[in-house]
Amino acid sequence: MTAPIPRDIPDLPAVPGPPLLLPAPVPATAVVAPVRRPLVALFRLLTALAAAGGVALELLLGSPARILSYFSIQTNILLAVVMFLSAARAWRPRRPLPSGVTGATLLYALITALVYRLLLAHTTPPFSMTGATTAPLRWHGSWATLQILHTVTPAAALLDWLLLTPAARLHLRQAVAWLLYPLAYLAFSLTRAALLTPSNPARYLYPFLDAGTHGYRSTLANALLLGLGIYGLAVLLVALDHTRPTPVRRRV
Repeated sequence: MTAPIPRDIPDLPAVPGPPLLLPAPVPATAVVAPVRRPLVALFRLLTALAAAGGVALELLLGSPARILSYFSIQTNILLAVVMFLSAARAWRPRRPLPSGVTGATLLYALITALVYRLLLAHTTPPFSMTGATTAPLRWHGSWATLQILHTVTPAAALLDWLLLTPAARLHLRQAVAWLLYPLAYLAFSLTRAALLTPSNPARYLYPFLDAGTHGYRSTLANALLLGLGIYGLAVLLVALDHTRPTPVRRRV
């Protein structure tokens, strides 16, 4: 015997509608195929050649062991490598280098330019990476290399970022990681000076890091102030990167 059919049938739950579209975890720019940009590749290649040429010319003028110990030389070597790889990726085309790498390179290039202009360009005796005690003559080889390494290549890196690189790629969390190289360079500079004899004229490469003249306390205080300035510049670059207009619609 079957059970009686109830008179009151409860309401069935409503059939759910189509699911709401959730924001995609992958940005749209990540799936847009890169395009070949020959002019961008040419500009970056010229920047890489300028940085490499400036380093090569400086190596011809001075001792390689001393020249390669300078922050500006190391930065321009990094800039040459990054710009060459970026030029190759813009030419093929391929995805750009990670923003952490390109942002760090831009920061170090700007540090090189600012430190030279604010702290080194008017020192007595004049700043020279070859150990010269007299100011280099204008348009002389030594003067030209200083301008290339401290003005031309940093300006080119800045123009590449402003005019050829999409905005909003840098992140604030990267700013702390970018400080690791300047910190490592400080340790390298002081260790190198401790291993050289006090009579060596190339013992301290930068006057504000001269612990023999100022003492370690003042030198570390100078390094701390410089580090705070570097971090402030890094934060400023990140802020500007998220407020400036995007110069290109596709990744380069």
